[in-house]
Amino acid sequence: MTIMISEVYDALTAAGAPEDKARKAAEALTKNDDKLAKVDSDLAVMKWMMGFVLAFQVAIFAKLFLH
Repeated sequence: MTIMISEVYDALTAAGAPEDKARKAAEALTKNDDKLAKVDSDLAVMKWMMGFVLAFQVAIFAKLFLH
């Protein structure tokens, strides 16, 4: 069973699109939304990793010059 965005489906059918094409278009938008959600979660991990690396580099820099 595939997932579709019901608001998009309703809007397309109200605009006069055939039901099968409206269903396929709504399902296609859902697939793209899933891909974007994965990219967003990967980006959040990358931000945390970069923050850790930056903090570690600042600590090393401070130790070199303040010790």
